[in-house]
Amino acid sequence: MKIKIILFLIFGIDACILFFEATQLSISSSEAYILYGNFSFLQIVTKFFLHIFTNHDIGLRFFMICLHLISAFLLYLITKRYILQERNRLWIVIIFLLLPGAISSALVVSHASILIFGLFLYVYLIDKSSDQNMNFLLIIYLFIDAGFSYLFLSLVFYNIYMKKEKEAFFIFILYCISILFYGFVAHGVPSGHLLDILGVYSAIFSPIIFLYIFYTLYRKFLLKQLDQIWFIASTAFIISIILSFRQRINLEYFAPYLMLVIPLSAQMFIQSYRIRLKKFRKTYKIIFILAFVFLFINAFVVFFHKELYLILKNPKNNFAYNLDIAVALSEELKTMKIECLHVKKNKEMQLRLRFYGFPECHKNILEEVNLSTKQKTNVTISYKNKILYKANVTKLNSK
Repeated sequence: MKIKIILFLIFGIDACILFFEATQLSISSSEAYILYGNFSFLQIVTKFFLHIFTNHDIGLRFFMICLHLISAFLLYLITKRYILQERNRLWIVIIFLLLPGAISSALVVSHASILIFGLFLYVYLIDKSSDQNMNFLLIIYLFIDAGFSYLFLSLVFYNIYMKKEKEAFFIFILYCISILFYGFVAHGVPSGHLLDILGVYSAIFSPIIFLYIFYTLYRKFLLKQLDQIWFIASTAFIISIILSFRQRINLEYFAPYLMLVIPLSAQMFIQSYRIRLKKFRKTYKIIFILAFVFLFINAFVVFFHKELYLILKNPKNNFAYNLDIAVALSEELKTMKIECLHVKKNKEMQLRLRFYGFPECHKNILEEVNLSTKQKTNVTISYKNKILYKANVTKLNSK
């Protein structure tokens, strides 16, 4: 009972922080493209919650935050297979909630949250549902998101490994249909983005945790402990590495698969810790402490990213710059009694302002000005006296 209360408090605190943070962010260009771009399941759900909530910033991210919390609870249930002590399962949930990738997937409308939830749900139901029900779930996934195509492919390999030819054939058909629906992007010439991809993986999971996830997959391979989770995570990871040799890839379709390895990594870490005498456990304690230090630092930087503007010479170097400006800019435009406008040479900002009630027209022209210029502008966005954005709005005579 005590553990359940603590778990409830953890989720409550996390939800409060995320909902507060959601009100501090602007819609990003990628979110605007999802909202106003090609038809998708994510677009439907996002528009549904925007219709319900009067506060658009909350409505935009409500579904993502809910999926994030449910995914964390599913992770807690999944860990029961691997870890006996409830206290240790709580630590795993906390690690997940502090992962930079998990935080960003909760605060930014993206395919990552859907993939994380879908993958955790699939793994949770593996031992609790029949093969027919699992196949039905895979069919549902087929129509939800393109990112599940890597799940289909990994299950094809797993069923071939387990000599289940009929299952492998059925899931291969789902994979082919997924490719026909969504396509498969592979292009470019050898250009070597491998180090970039590994760097992004390290940023998503934090360096220590990413290295231990990679070690877990490698160790499981050597021990020939190749279960479904290993196939699912390894297939997506290997595909991302292969593609990185020729092109830049969007890791929001791949990183969620590695999050499935968290329970396996925790199990391996705990087993390695316990089989050693106390005097030889110091290294593991240091690794554990350092991992949490990195996680807390990363979470702190994410939640207080605006303070970075005060120390950065160029505000656009802030990793979250694309999640700022638009709200403040829309408020500034409202004070100028502007109802519509055309953003010159910036389609992304045009879409972002559309979200805040500024349709496109040619009565007013908004043009961003270089921050280093000394010319006077009639729109300036600042944070604690640090100028972040400059622009001029020109009102055209319609006569």
